[in-house]
Amino acid sequence: MGIYRSGIVRRVSHWLDAIPHPALACEIAPNYVAGARWKHGGKGLEAFAVEPLPEGAIVPSAVESNLADVNAVRAAVGKTLGRLGGGGQEVALFVPDPVIRIFILHFDSFPRSREEALPILQWKLKKSVPFETEETLISYMRQAPRDEGVDIVTALARLRIIREYEMLAESAGLIPAVILSSTLAALPLVDDRQSTLLARVVGSALTTAIVRDGGLLGYRCTELSADSGRLTARGLLDEIFPLTAYFQDTWQDEIRDVRLAGLGERASEFRELLEAELHCPVGPLLQSAVSAGSVPADAQPLCDRELEALVGWMLNRTA
Repeated sequence: MGIYRSGIVRRVSHWLDAIPHPALACEIAPNYVAGARWKHGGKGLEAFAVEPLPEGAIVPSAVESNLADVNAVRAAVGKTLGRLGGGGQEVALFVPDPVIRIFILHFDSFPRSREEALPILQWKLKKSVPFETEETLISYMRQAPRDEGVDIVTALARLRIIREYEMLAESAGLIPAVILSSTLAALPLVDDRQSTLLARVVGSALTTAIVRDGGLLGYRCTELSADSGRLTARGLLDEIFPLTAYFQDTWQDEIRDVRLAGLGERASEFRELLEAELHCPVGPLLQSAVSAGSVPADAQPLCDRELEALVGWMLNRTA
């Protein structure tokens, strides 16, 4: 989980209030585990590793246990991180998007003190959270509002679900120092100089985020009826339409660019319909970031494997 830098994602936190920048990062996705290590001082990629997971080994959820096959996942994490070395060191963990819920809340005023702020957020989100307050981890940040007052980007998760992922890293002899949802880790790849929509599919989850001028203006994570291999352009459009309509009504602006991730070679199949309906350019996230020169040359192996969360974290580390 984590939250946002100017450019996008300046402050990502350890549950998320201070931002260490470990030289080691690991993404735990429904169908793979991927890790990367950066050179001392963050100057370049040193090594990376990827291990596949059996189908159904991880079932992402904000409420229920995620590890359906804990032995398989633990083994994949151990192999991935073992190939990168660094026992006893800190690691940034990127978890599936459905694990962490993101809300953008508007307040007329909001306290600066965390002690005063947390009870307000807990009360505000009480009906949106299907578990008890004492089980909830909350992080938040301020950002520019659409009008008077203040907007608070709030991320929350269930403690015992987060502990499942932390214990995977601990079993590999590492210290989890950052917990971040994978799409938020990828956000530094998005050009936010204009209103840009990112649609990212991982497994059967679709995450849609809208960014502009360093702010997160919309966020939605939904479960698809089909995985990325069976998703159609019309199906994707139907899924992202509620957030685009909300954005247009709330911010009185149009989507100016759309970036796609997680669709692999099928991305071109979605371009024609999306461009016709949204009236803006549509293209792959990593390809556009590479073309713009924002991705270092040594990150190309990560781009080739479409590991956008690790590439985004690499940009965040060197920003």
